[in-house]
Amino acid sequence: MNLYRGCNHGCVYCDTRSECYGIDRFDEIRHKENCLDMLERELRQKRRPGVVSIGAASDSYNAAEETLSLTRQALRLLKRYSFGVGIPTKGALAARDADILAEMGRAAPVYVSFSITAAEDALSRLLEPGAPAVSLRFAAMKELASAGVFTGTWLNPMLPFLTDSDENLLALVDETAASGGRFVICHFGMTLRGGNREYFYAALEKEPRFMGVKQRYVESFGLQYQCASPRADQLWRVFQERCEKWKLLYRFRDIARAVGEQNPVQMRFL
Repeated sequence: MNLYRGCNHGCVYCDTRSECYGIDRFDEIRHKENCLDMLERELRQKRRPGVVSIGAASDSYNAAEETLSLTRQALRLLKRYSFGVGIPTKGALAARDADILAEMGRAAPVYVSFSITAAEDALSRLLEPGAPAVSLRFAAMKELASAGVFTGTWLNPMLPFLTDSDENLLALVDETAASGGRFVICHFGMTLRGGNREYFYAALEKEPRFMGVKQRYVESFGLQYQCASPRADQLWRVFQERCEKWKLLYRFRDIARAVGEQNPVQMRFL
């Protein structure tokens, strides 16, 4: 579910810029009219509660959310109908909703995954110029974790030749543990297709720090959709070892199980 259309984070690698999504004026945030009424109508028709993922194409905690509060209102509706929620976000504003997310999590699956690509704020500002600083995202994670919300890091995408170093990977894993996160997810690569490929390459060419990186992408990946880091195997070993050191979950099945185990199961009378 996406309550908004477009995004202000300006991430140079964003897959949602791809032509296949047909989103015009992508950098302009627009809220969807009557979205809360439509949501309640849909929820009322459901026979059984489930888990709704919100903000996959347009971040639920964008610049407009602070005044419109559509995400917070949607969370209230999901709670009323006993639904759980999964939120991928770069928005430090997610900490504002720690109260309702923690309350929802006592009865249904709830998780917040912070999308973080670069541990260094300076590099992050080049790659995600409109997004909150990485340090603020980890501060929000800490606040949510302290409230009892299941949260962690979505370390995707991993940009070949830019963020696929041992140092960056380990710094993000360490900071997740220090911030009370329970998991780190990483696919060790990125995606490129028509629309976002051209935007990404143009951004690389404009930034002196990224001199020569575009050519490495062209030579390494051509027109491939899946662009895995050449160091993926080595990084996986380093990643696995550090996650296990901090007892962080890093496999989807284990994370899904842990989210579900948070919720009590009503016993049945036979």
